[in-house]
Amino acid sequence: MQREEGNLGAELNALSADFNALSAILQMAMAKTSKTDTRTEPPVAEGVRERKRRETRQRVAEAGRRLFLANGYEATTLDAIAVEAGISRRAFFSYFKSKDDIILFWQAADLAEFYAELLKVSPDVPPLDAVRDAMVARIARYTTEQMTVVDNLMRSSPALIARKQAHYGEMEQALYRTLCEVWRQPERRLALQMVAMVAIGAQRIALQAWREQTGPKKPPAKFLRDAFENVKAELE
Repeated sequence: MQREEGNLGAELNALSADFNALSAILQMAMAKTSKTDTRTEPPVAEGVRERKRRETRQRVAEAGRRLFLANGYEATTLDAIAVEAGISRRAFFSYFKSKDDIILFWQAADLAEFYAELLKVSPDVPPLDAVRDAMVARIARYTTEQMTVVDNLMRSSPALIARKQAHYGEMEQALYRTLCEVWRQPERRLALQMVAMVAIGAQRIALQAWREQTGPKKPPAKFLRDAFENVKAELE
C-alpha cells in the first residue's frame, strides 16, 4: 500500500507534455464562457491550410479509432491506419507521432468537452455535486461493452499505461482551473483544489472497482455515482 501511495504521489506531480493541446482547448473554452470579460474581439479566421490540416488530423484519428475498436490496438498497424485515412505512411507522422497519440487525441478531446460543459454550471450549485453530475453524465454515455473496449485500449501497451497514470495529475490540475472559473471567490481556492483531488480519486477508485467486478457487469456510471456518495457520506 505504501508503495502504491508513493507511486500515486509521483503520478499526481507528473504533467505530460502530450496534453498541451487539451490545456489549449480548455483555455479557449474558458475565454468563451468567462462571466467577467465583456470585451468583444473579432474571431480569428482559420486559413485554408490550417483547416485542411485539422480536418486531415481528425480523419486520421477517426480511422485509427475505428481500426482499434474493430481489430485491437496491437493488430492495427500504422500502414492500415494510413490506408484507412487515405494518406501515406510517411504523411502519418505529420499528424501523430505514434499510435498511442491517436488514443490520447480522443481522450483529450473528450475531456475538453467535459470541462467545457462544467463551465456552464451555475455557481449556486455545490462544486462537488456539479463535478459528480458532470462526470456521471460523461461516463454514462458509454455502455459496459464500449467502456471495456476503451479501457482495454488504454491498457494495451506499457507506454499508454504510463501515460494514463501520469494523466491523472493533469486531469486534477485542469479540473481545478475549471472550478476556479465557475466559483471565482479567492477564498474558495483551497476547497476547490480539494474537490478536484477528491473527484479524480473517486473516479480512479470507481473505475478500478468496475474493472475488478465479477459476474454480470454493472455499468461504470453506477460505480462512479456510488464512489461520490461514499465520499459525501464520510464528509457529513
